[in-house]
Amino acid sequence: MFLKGASEMSKTPKYFIVEAQALPEIYLKVARAKQALELREATTVNEAAKLAGISRSAFYKYKDAVRPFNDMLSGHIVTFQVMLRDEPGVLSAILNIFAASGANILTINQSIPTDGVAAVTVGAEISGMKDDPETLVRALEGQNGVVKLEILAG
Repeated sequence: MFLKGASEMSKTPKYFIVEAQALPEIYLKVARAKQALELREATTVNEAAKLAGISRSAFYKYKDAVRPFNDMLSGHIVTFQVMLRDEPGVLSAILNIFAASGANILTINQSIPTDGVAAVTVGAEISGMKDDPETLVRALEGQNGVVKLEILAG
């Protein structure tokens, strides 16, 4: 989920990526209500709020501040930074994951490995993917040789 942060004039970032389990329950319920509207499980905000177990006023208070990760990424060019072990086949394996997902790789930039790890930045168009972006992220994170994965822009 993405949460709106402090103003852009502040040194605090405007958005944060936060694991759903770490969020206060109200944000999860608002996200559930938004999902109910999107999936047409509810036809009005009142129905969606009731389904999620929140008031309409709580829904309206937080609706613009809560956005699922997938919504932010779908239909966009996303820049991934992956820290990879300097071992034969590791880069090829992650590129194969991108290809298998249907993501279109636009750019690849790799640093010279230091201390056995190289930073690889991959820019990819993900709107044509078969699965949702979270599936791609999980597959990349689970690949042998991937030390760390971050999404820099999307």
